[in-house]
This record gives sequence, C-alpha cells and structure tokens, in this order.
Amino acid sequence: MNRLVDWILGLQGVVLYGMVGLLVFAEDALFVGFVIPGETVAVLGGVAASRGHVSLPVMGAVVAGAAILGDSVGFELGRRFGPKLLQSRLLRRHTDRIETARKKLARRGGAAVFLGRFVAFLRATTPALAGMAGMRYRTFLAFNAAGGLVWGAGVVLLGYLAGNSYAAVEKTFGRAIALVVLGLVLIALVGWRVRRHFRH
Repeated sequence: MNRLVDWILGLQGVVLYGMVGLLVFAEDALFVGFVIPGETVAVLGGVAASRGHVSLPVMGAVVAGAAILGDSVGFELGRRFGPKLLQSRLLRRHTDRIETARKKLARRGGAAVFLGRFVAFLRATTPALAGMAGMRYRTFLAFNAAGGLVWGAGVVLLGYLAGNSYAAVEKTFGRAIALVVLGLVLIALVGWRVRRHFRH
C-alpha cells in the first residue's frame, strides 16, 4: 500500500488524473474496491492537488465523473450478468453482506443508491445489485449522479484540506499513520452526513 501511495503522489498532471479516475472507476465497475478502495485514491488526488501537482476543480470533476461512470457500468453488469456475478469467488465470500445490501436497496430504492456511495462495501456492490433488482436506469442515474457528485467533491476536498496535515503527520509518524488519520477524518465526516440524513 505504501508503494501505491508513493507512486500516486509522485505523479502529476494528465497521468495523475488518468490513474485516479481509472481506479475510482474500477472500484464500482469491476469490484476492485475489495482490494484498493477508491476513496483512498480520491483522497490522495486531493492531497496531490494541495501540493500543486494538479488542479483541485479538475480533480474533483474527474473523481465524480469516474464514480458516476463506474456505477453505470456496474449497474449494466448487474442487469445482464447478475446471477453469474453472485456466484463468482470474489462475491461468494460476502453473501451475508450482499443480502443485507439487497434488502436495504429493496426497502429504500434510490436513497440506498445515494447513501451506498459513502460506504466502501456498498459502493462496490450497490450498482450491480440495483441492476439485478430491475431498478429503472433513469432512477438509478439520478441518485447515482447526486451521490457521485457529493462524494467526489467531498473526498477530494478533504484530501486537499488535509494536505499539509498529511505531510506533517507523515514526517513525524510515517505514511501508514498518516493514512489512518485521513481515514478517521473521512469516516467521521461520512458518519456525520449519514446521521444528519436519518434525522431529516
């Protein structure tokens, strides 16, 4: 993981945009999120923007666009190959969690698509489950786009704002601790948003 972080933060310009966009896209379209969380990569994109390697607005747009497109591909894969996907070795290990996610999707519909964007496991599985469930693509796209825009802008901005703190923590304690600190801040932010949603 440290090598990946070093490598991403060492990139600049178009190459960095492309790599961050590709990994965020792959998280949802190809279930790569079980191995490399797109959220981590998106935060690092924000950190890179704080260091002047890329533009903050462009990075935010790249992450949001890749998230929306990846979810759309995941939706289509679920619609076309749903049962086969569930029987794959990667997903068989998560049968209970997938069933819980499926029930939430059936109960909450579009709201589950929006909120699923903020939880790592659901981010990788909800699009395919929505496709399997026969949700209308127009409905899925509306909630998916809203979630992708909020999530994309939020995580990149978080990385940008934490950029200097990330560098200071990394210098004192090392890269792993710095990532843990960023992760805790991100979890707190997402938890606050979800609690606020349920209150309303």
